[in-house]
Amino acid sequence: MKNIKLMNKIAKVGTDVFEKEKYCVSDTAENPAALMVRSAKLHDMQFDKGTVAIARAGAGVNNIPCDRCAEEGIVVFNTPGANANAVKELALAALLLASRDVVDGINWANSLDKNSDVAKEVEAGKSKFAGCELFGKTLGVIGLGAIGGLVANAGVRLGMKVIGYDPYLSVNAAWNLSGSVVKADDYNDIFAKSDYITLHIPALPTTKGMINAETIAKMKDGVKIINLARGELVNACDLKAALASGKVSRYVTDFPNEETVCVPGIINIPHLGASTEESEDNCAVMAARELCEYLEFGNIKNSVNYPAVSIPVTSAKPGMRVGICHKNIANMIAGITAIVSGEGLNIEHMANGSKGEFAYTLIETDSKISPDAIEKIEKIEGVIRVRLI
Repeated sequence: MKNIKLMNKIAKVGTDVFEKEKYCVSDTAENPAALMVRSAKLHDMQFDKGTVAIARAGAGVNNIPCDRCAEEGIVVFNTPGANANAVKELALAALLLASRDVVDGINWANSLDKNSDVAKEVEAGKSKFAGCELFGKTLGVIGLGAIGGLVANAGVRLGMKVIGYDPYLSVNAAWNLSGSVVKADDYNDIFAKSDYITLHIPALPTTKGMINAETIAKMKDGVKIINLARGELVNACDLKAALASGKVSRYVTDFPNEETVCVPGIINIPHLGASTEESEDNCAVMAARELCEYLEFGNIKNSVNYPAVSIPVTSAKPGMRVGICHKNIANMIAGITAIVSGEGLNIEHMANGSKGEFAYTLIETDSKISPDAIEKIEKIEGVIRVRLI
């Protein structure tokens, strides 16, 4: 029986994935084999020696010490794409809110004296909240992954001219893009041509503060910026200055902070991107399945700190697979296979991959692997964790 500790409330449809005969799932589980988390911050947490995996029910992993986990042989999973439709729909709402002064208009309408001739006042005052249409405007999409790709395609269907840029665009993501989405040459191409710019990229050292005074100066006058990705992508001070000058006409963010609230021209959404019942269910189910696949078979998919490595599930019995988290260094595979062969075992299947300085090797043998062999593998320099499956 393996314990799964819930660090946040996780949708029941996700926890139900764990078979009761194999797993005990609760928020008080001791010595957990794995953690499931949404927003709880784990940076100051000391993980149990037996914890081998953490699954984030969502895409962002800023609340998890991924590098430290890799050093401890803890595989961190996320759920890319599970909340993509929810964020896409909010992005469409953000585009409309940026175009039409709906928020201020609603607030104004609700402030009217109900004892007056409200209809007459509405007709007299509605011109203050007039806006523009999306049709025919140019939408620049920065980041064309699971979410950005959906937003780009939706923009096309709304009659917008869509240009997109993603230096790390995968083949699968490219296949899913509408043929009407035009590839931009670089970020500057997006800045120069777009009436609307929407961000769908992670906050990395290379992207933090990418929307700043210098990049805003390259944009069209009156540009509208949508940020449902990460608050750190935008320099709030520079953005407010651009709003005050009229260079930026509207900024819609899903990450309100002390600098963005109560600022004319900024629409603050209270981090609702993935906050739908469907999205939370999808993320919970995907996270649970990733943990089951790793704990039961040693397969890794959608990890942020270790490579994707898997061997198809066969009729192999327990004790015939071993998963090894190790440093990405020379002669590691040779050392592992020599020990396995030296035990008189035949390697039926083997898979290996690396991600930066870390790597993972999965081996399936024709008979059970002895504790002695596991101990020998653990002693190889650069090996972080060995797990008999």
